[in-house]
Amino acid sequence: MTLVYILVAILLFGILVVVHEFGHYLTARLCGIEVKEYAIGMGPKLISKTLRSGTAFSLRLFPVGGFCAFYAEDALSEDSPDDPRSFAKQPVWKRILTVLMGPGMNFLLAFLVLFFFFSISGVTSVGSVLPYVSSVEAGGPAEKAGMLAGDIIEEVDGLYVLDGTTETLLQSIAAYTPEHDALHFVIRRGDEHLQMDVKPFLDETSGRYRVGISITGQILTYDTQPVSVLTALRYAWEDCLDAGKAVITALKALISTGEGLDQTSGPVGIVSMVSSGVKTGGLNAFLNYLVIISINLGLMNLLPIPGLDGSRFLLLCLEGIRRKPLPQKAEAIVTICGMVFLIGVMIFFTYQDILRLF
Repeated sequence: MTLVYILVAILLFGILVVVHEFGHYLTARLCGIEVKEYAIGMGPKLISKTLRSGTAFSLRLFPVGGFCAFYAEDALSEDSPDDPRSFAKQPVWKRILTVLMGPGMNFLLAFLVLFFFFSISGVTSVGSVLPYVSSVEAGGPAEKAGMLAGDIIEEVDGLYVLDGTTETLLQSIAAYTPEHDALHFVIRRGDEHLQMDVKPFLDETSGRYRVGISITGQILTYDTQPVSVLTALRYAWEDCLDAGKAVITALKALISTGEGLDQTSGPVGIVSMVSSGVKTGGLNAFLNYLVIISINLGLMNLLPIPGLDGSRFLLLCLEGIRRKPLPQKAEAIVTICGMVFLIGVMIFFTYQDILRLF
């Protein structure tokens, strides 16, 4: 079964890349740009059929990814740059749209998956939780009284606080006033029931009384409610924005301080993570990874790194400003350098992934 889940993870990658390349293909055809080949998979051709439009649709040996090739797309192409079908001969604005719609299709895929998921399954929210002490501050009143991480607080000054929320417990502590000597806690620790008195202190930053503990809720139940089409659209949009913000925040931290470098994964690590997640989480996990990685792929492709769509977009903008094509040889050199860099990065992260696995 492990092999099956690995294949499922590879399928997820294949979907993302094929959709990305289809964005380039569809936009090019709508703009009147001819496409030389649209391929599903990589490596040697298994099946190929050329349509009347001149585009060869091919299925290749390795079922990972795909590509969309244009006529005389760069200086390394075997096609003549004077060919009227040449990508370089098309208006700049059409080429810009064609380049951007690869990442754009990744964003659209994530949005549509979320929209249909919410429309069919409804929106799931946390129903009830079991609050427990997740950490105890060193030297704080709770630690001095003997409270430990993992304790479950059942009562505070005679009030039963296990009502399925964390709010009642937190409010009962924050409601302390100096007229009282201390708060009386009834705590469950394993099979034991303990009682202890803890005197809160005033936290000047928040202006609230605290005992020096952090409370976390262990989820017990979930509530699922059907939603309207408009609500599903809103939830899908908000989730896409949240995922995009998380990717950008992580990328900023990685570039500025190197934070998260040891946790960044390459293809091997992502396949391992997805296969493990799908094995335990099923279809929901598959769709969740599809959304997150699709948005990640779209944003990463917009980075101004030679060889990625972001770099091609900047070069096309520069060409539009100059009102004449950039030197093809120089562009080819930049692209080659970028591809070498990207391959090096992939090898580095793949090496890290293999070390983690073994």
